Amino acid sequence: MDLGLKGKIVVVMASSKGLGKAAAMEFAKENATVVISSRSQEALKLTKEEIQKRTGNSDVHLRICDMSKEHDILSLFQFVIQKFGRIDVLINNTGGPKAGGFSAVDDSDWYNAFDRNLLSYIRTARAVLPHMKKQQFGRIINISSSSTKEVIDGLILSNTFRAGMVGFSKTLAREVAGDNIMVNTIGPGRIATDRVAELNQLAADRQQVPIEKIIQKSESEIPVGRFGDPEEFAKIVVFLASSANSYLTGQSLVVDGGLLKAL
Repeated sequence: MDLGLKGKIVVVMASSKGLGKAAAMEFAKENATVVISSRSQEALKLTKEEIQKRTGNSDVHLRICDMSKEHDILSLFQFVIQKFGRIDVLINNTGGPKAGGFSAVDDSDWYNAFDRNLLSYIRTARAVLPHMKKQQFGRIINISSSSTKEVIDGLILSNTFRAGMVGFSKTLAREVAGDNIMVNTIGPGRIATDRVAELNQLAADRQQVPIEKIIQKSESEIPVGRFGDPEEFAKIVVFLASSANSYLTGQSLVVDGGLLKAL
């Protein structure tokens, strides 16, 4: 299948590692022009070199961007438009908020999670939509969490703001569908990333058991019997963001190996 991504301008947020990096790698394999971003210049340089080496695609660019800072977001997209004249695909991604239940978080945690995990996605969409509407083409993929379908105990901030993201994405998708702009949300289940490793370690510490026991139990709950690979998740992101997806919009999908029982 031709995904129609060759030469498309793709911006992947928070892409120096984890799911963002995996997505950037897959877009580079499709010969897209890929702009990666994160808060760390050094991490971005290493990721850029790795992507270019593994894919043979030299059209990979980097830009510093802290998703919680409006100025950084505006600067990033000004750079993209000035350099390329357009933007075709936006992959919204950011690290998960502080873990913990209701009593473990205070007002500052709530504000920080709102800024980083919801308002940042709103700001990036605001930055790209005028250009996507002008060219009558655009794809926005909001990476979220499986908590959009089934809340996760001990992650009250994620449960709250990921749900808000789905409401935002659904509403936006309906507003811009007539401009050939598709907006979808996709949530990872238990994918082998640093975030999942962090949550596994927190569970092990809380239960005072070896982390291997937590991992074994977790994998036994997944019907396919293992954690997902970031590349597996990224391939679905790339399809949703491609020209091959011309009709699916406003959806909230979960990639979880069959873990969730919710309909």
